[in-house]
Amino acid sequence: MEGYITQIIATVVTLVLLYITRFVISKLVVRYGHILQVSELRTLQTKQVISTLLNIVFVFIIAIIWGVEPHNLLIGLSSIFAVIGVAMFAQWSILSNITAGIIMFFTAPFRIGDRIRIIDKDIPIDAVIENIHTFYTHIRTDDDELIVLPNSLFLQKIVSIKKDRKVGQ
Repeated sequence: MEGYITQIIATVVTLVLLYITRFVISKLVVRYGHILQVSELRTLQTKQVISTLLNIVFVFIIAIIWGVEPHNLLIGLSSIFAVIGVAMFAQWSILSNITAGIIMFFTAPFRIGDRIRIIDKDIPIDAVIENIHTFYTHIRTDDDELIVLPNSLFLQKIVSIKKDRKVGQ
């Protein structure tokens, strides 16, 4: 026990820092969400993604504190990603959609209720943004057709926002 007192203290300090960091970032995301007037669901989803990333970083920090070599962590991490990649064929696509969802949250180019036009040479789409989730954005056309677009694809499209944006959305 006495030989591990330094690691125990460092682990406790790291856990306290994790909770403080998560609390501060959570408050900042909520405040930013209120400033941008985004829905509480989007704010919650963004907080969950950031919290998960923080947890992963702090697990690695604690592993290093307890003497795990960083190159061994990278080997383990690459093995885990290889298994996930095989098990979930579209893993990178999922990560890109999550990243696009976070970008859409913080840059706020579109909001729920916005009337948009997706400029596409084959099929231009006029629609209203109905909901923005972590992975997908739901838009509804004037013909009441619900279109679900992956966030990464949505950010790659040229989108014009119509002037009749709803206030408070």
